Amino acid sequence: MIGYLRGKVLSLLPESVLLDVNGVGYEVICSGAAFANLSGVKKGEEGEVYTYLQVSEQGIALYGFADLREKALFLRLTSVQGVGAKLAIAALSAMRPADLTEAIYTADVKRLTAVKGLGKKTAERIVLELHGKISADEIIGTAEGGVSAPPTPKVSQTDSDAVAALMNLGFTRQESARAVERAKEAGAVTIEEIIGTALKGM
Repeated sequence: MIGYLRGKVLSLLPESVLLDVNGVGYEVICSGAAFANLSGVKKGEEGEVYTYLQVSEQGIALYGFADLREKALFLRLTSVQGVGAKLAIAALSAMRPADLTEAIYTADVKRLTAVKGLGKKTAERIVLELHGKISADEIIGTAEGGVSAPPTPKVSQTDSDAVAALMNLGFTRQESARAVERAKEAGAVTIEEIIGTALKGM
């Protein structure tokens, strides 16, 4: 099982990254947070991602996450009937892990259905099956089971929120990440300034 990769960033595609690990290129389908982290790494420099290798009838796919907590949430989502890896990644890209966890904990079906491709019945099933498995501690970011907290992300939460907001407007992850980076270079600081400046440049 491939659980973690660290290597040179060769390219960033709209939904994935190509990492060169000791001469082997791994294409990783990333969550929004993982993609935001890697988009801040210059081409040829090293980046890292926690991964999950899925083997199915459709083939083999490698999914990437910003930290172990996000990966654990992905695995919980995919344990629910009707929730595949692609839908779980879409949920983690549309919502921050903390927000997604809170929506499940509070049984906020309406909030969950805001994720593209996630219908009401599936959202209700997620709440039904995972509600009792989510603790209040997880919502405020406490690591579960004594696992140490994940490393600090390479980008701020404001950057990740701005990227997610732009993606919700229809832009790809790569377009959103680059626009946020340009906005910050232009002097934008708050999330409102970053999003506003980014939209002007898109």
